[in-house]
This record gives sequence, structure tokens and C-alpha cells, in this order.
Amino acid sequence: MAKSPHPVHEDITPEMWTGIDRVIAEHKSVSGAIITVLRECQDIAGYLPVELLDYIAKGLNLPSSEVFGVASFYSLFSLVPKGRHTIKLCLGTACYVKGIKEVMSRVTNTFNLEEGQVTEDKRFSLEGVRCLGACGLAPVMVVGQDTHGDVSPDKILGILDNYT
Repeated sequence: MAKSPHPVHEDITPEMWTGIDRVIAEHKSVSGAIITVLRECQDIAGYLPVELLDYIAKGLNLPSSEVFGVASFYSLFSLVPKGRHTIKLCLGTACYVKGIKEVMSRVTNTFNLEEGQVTEDKRFSLEGVRCLGACGLAPVMVVGQDTHGDVSPDKILGILDNYT
């Protein structure tokens, strides 16, 4: 049996590697395409583990340190697994004053989930952010692309029940 050219990684399926190979091949000769390649590969794999970063670097004929530097610099990229749904809770002043910390506590206690982590079943990731630009809806939360305003500890679990 022939050895696969892909590194072994439990979160990346053979179908994902096929898509990753396609992305690298499409952009291999395009100068400055590293951000595009990282974004498209993250869309395929869900995040950018070190093995994938090294594979991208080799495919684009770039130093691994350069690829890692780009991936770790931009907040768009994640080097750790993400849940199917990312919960972003605004920790800005308006949201803080209106009780977002209590909402955060309800989420962390209910789902055994700390900021920057993913639930064991990979359902949710949790991020505290400085501002979501919706102060009039404070306290505010974004789940994926959905914005929820006037969230409270009593409402939060009902809202999150809609995300499986």
C-alpha cells in the first residue's frame, strides 16, 4: 500500500485533503496568495493545525515560519479547533454594564466551556470580544452569523438550543 503524501491528522479527512490540494494547486504560482490559501484551507478543515500549516508551506514553497507567522498574526485564523457554532459575547462597556458577565457565566457553567475553548462535542466555541458594533442591542451576542440582542442569563440557553 502506497504511503499517503498527507500528514496524519484526526480532524482532516481524505476528502478534506483533496480540497486542500486543490486550493494549493490553484494558488501555488500566485505571488502573495498565502492569506487566501489559509482562509480557504481553514474553511475546509475548520481550523489550521500545525500539520496543515507545514503542508501548506511545503505546497507553496514557503518557510513554515512565514506561514505560521501569517496564520498566528491575523485573528481571522484559528490554530485550535472550533465548534460548529462560535458564540461571541460582547464584553464592551455597554454590554458589560447590562450584564454580559452573568450571561458568560451561564454559558461557561452550563456547557463546561471556557473562553477560547470548544465543547467536547464540538458544538460550540466561546469567544469574548471587545465590541460587536451593536451597542443599542446590549447585551449582545453573535452565534455564527446571527446577532442576538438583549440577551440575559435566563434567555441564553433557549437561544443556544436552536443551534445543534
